[in-house]
Amino acid sequence: MPAFSRPDGRKTDQLRPIIFEAGIAPYASGSVLVSFGQTRVICAATIETKVPRWMKAQGVSGGWLSAEYSMLPYSTLDRKSRDISKGKQDGRTIEIQRLIGRSLRAVVDLEKLPGKTMWVDCDVLQADGGTRTASITGAYLAARLAVQKLIDEGELKENPFNDSIAAVSVGIFENTEVLDLPYLEDKDASVDFNIVMTGQNQFVELQGSGEEATFSEEQLANLISLAKKGLKEIAELQTAFLSKQLLQSPSL
Repeated sequence: MPAFSRPDGRKTDQLRPIIFEAGIAPYASGSVLVSFGQTRVICAATIETKVPRWMKAQGVSGGWLSAEYSMLPYSTLDRKSRDISKGKQDGRTIEIQRLIGRSLRAVVDLEKLPGKTMWVDCDVLQADGGTRTASITGAYLAARLAVQKLIDEGELKENPFNDSIAAVSVGIFENTEVLDLPYLEDKDASVDFNIVMTGQNQFVELQGSGEEATFSEEQLANLISLAKKGLKEIAELQTAFLSKQLLQSPSL
């Protein structure tokens, strides 16, 4: 029986090359182009001096954070129609943008965003698996840069983030647990997980299922272990990126 080999030659516990590029959207308060291999997502954060109506109606103090996600028509091999052309968002889009918003709010003290709403837009430029995990990872960086800009300008007193946040995919491909699946592995994986964690190793969300398959408790433990290893490495990359960018503060 031939030895297991991933399509791109990576080790089972090896991430794709991850790159963060700041300032991709100059008019946003903070923006990052995040690349997980061939998956590329533009993440941009904008802060408005207003809050949703429901907060005012219910007398909720502090601020709010919300996310939007979309795949650009040319992000996939076959053109993907824009949601607006169909007259409504598809269920996948709604689910992913809610996931991004939940993930970011898990590490934000909204009381430290008084009277403000932070919008984080994630637009997939090129899709090769793991667009939601790349979006969460890049969205945190864009939001953190946006916050620093407001602090530098005196519009915020302190950083509302109490931790970092990142996400990665794991799965079982050809009966083997692997980390950070590109499309070729993702489409044929018998088990697929997306795991979101903070920089302090706290879980925020685990999304996983067997694709018409089952998996054992031991396999689940192996997948979580793989994800934790990958997320530790991603958190270190985020820290290094932010350290470099924040040295440029106040101008970013």
